[in-house]
Amino acid sequence: MKVLVKHIKGMHFQGEGSSKVLTHLDASVTAGGTGHGTSPMELLLISIAGCSGMDVVTILEKMQVKFQRFETTVEGERASDHPRVFKDIEVVYRFWGESLPEEKLKRAVQLSMDKYCSVANMIDKAADLTYRIEINPNSI
Repeated sequence: MKVLVKHIKGMHFQGEGSSKVLTHLDASVTAGGTGHGTSPMELLLISIAGCSGMDVVTILEKMQVKFQRFETTVEGERASDHPRVFKDIEVVYRFWGESLPEEKLKRAVQLSMDKYCSVANMIDKAADLTYRIEINPNSI
């Protein structure tokens, strides 16, 4: 696997992998950027959600579990001193649908986080990574 990241201007960079999809990275305006992209640390959290979310959808399809909506939020707390790594990260899986089997949802998430999601397993070695699920947390 190989990516290319080009400097655009200031703190704005553009990344491209073998998929040829462009990803823009930038620092926030308060950190000297222009806000034209996602910060690298935000991308890390997005990567956890995306990687695990793909696993969960695949596993639930195999379990023949149908949901109406599925979202993941990831919140990370960073160290106050440099290099300001993530100390704690919590992943919340939210599912909406009729008669969702809680045990199957829990099992799908557990399999992703403990076995299949490469990103989560790598990050778990550096930060305290926890997760939980919510079923029909609010109206659709």
